[in-house]
Amino acid sequence: MTPPRYGILAAGTLLVDHVHLIDDWPEQGRLATILHSESATGGAVPNVLRTLARMKTGLPLAAAGLVGDDLDGEFIRQCLLEDDIDCRWLQTAALPTSMTQVMTNHRNGQRTFFHAHGCNAAFDPQILYGLHSQHRIVHLAYLLLLQQLETADPDYGVTAARLFHQLQQKGYLTALDLVSVDDPARAQRVVLPTLPYVDYLIINELEAATLTGQSLRTPDGTPDLIQIPHAAGKLLQQGVKQVVVIHCPEGAWAENRQGESLFIPSYWVEPQEIAGTVGAGDAFCAGVLYGLHQHWGLRETLQLGNACARFNLRSTNAIDGAAPLGELQAYIAAQATDHNG
Repeated sequence: MTPPRYGILAAGTLLVDHVHLIDDWPEQGRLATILHSESATGGAVPNVLRTLARMKTGLPLAAAGLVGDDLDGEFIRQCLLEDDIDCRWLQTAALPTSMTQVMTNHRNGQRTFFHAHGCNAAFDPQILYGLHSQHRIVHLAYLLLLQQLETADPDYGVTAARLFHQLQQKGYLTALDLVSVDDPARAQRVVLPTLPYVDYLIINELEAATLTGQSLRTPDGTPDLIQIPHAAGKLLQQGVKQVVVIHCPEGAWAENRQGESLFIPSYWVEPQEIAGTVGAGDAFCAGVLYGLHQHWGLRETLQLGNACARFNLRSTNAIDGAAPLGELQAYIAAQATDHNG
């Protein structure tokens, strides 16, 4: 008898953020002083998996993707292993590990980014074509940063669609996240043919607007709670098999094939409590993936996603704000009590 599938494998982007605090932004050709430096894992795969790992649920977790044969690649691998994340499908490439140099101005907090695509640009779908594991969900992110998945396919339209179909045929549930791009034609060309092979689509309101061609904010800048449901419904019509989740800083909307839909506002955070916003979307995604994996209802799933995002804001990096599931659930319960008076 085949054991039931259990656990989450995340595939796609892995990188290192090298964060430098500088005294001020220099004029071109001038010198700035680095006051402090630190490195942290980044990219969807480490962010989602390490947030899930720190929930301490015992859920089997695995990473798939490419790192270089260099110090950054070893740093990513060691961080994942320290969080008990299976690295059997983490391959070493001849290219350098993808990385971002982040310059943070001490005077005003403004950040400037210098990114090297590195081996993420060479992510090969063959990594997943040969996948055999007992994980229940395979989550891929970020499509539109993985160039090899955008190539044309004679049968599916795009390589990403073929890959997701093969994963479903193997018995996996598939989840997809994107990166925001200012190129609607490209996004629609790559993503729309893939949606019929996606069980769970988890994206932000900018990405949803790009895919649907709808503006999802009102003229005063607030989320449009009429257009967001329309966008979710349109994405289901485009083929998403189970659930569409659209999130924004103010909250999240979910809709499923059974006709259930709802919006859950984000948890309030005092501005002085926010240490950083890096990885907040990935933290939200991790919470949602856990709820979907556990067959929770939409309300509980979005509440956990919002709580993970809220806790993420406590840290300057994408990981150190993550909390155990019990602490997250206690926070959710306390907020419900406060709200109900």
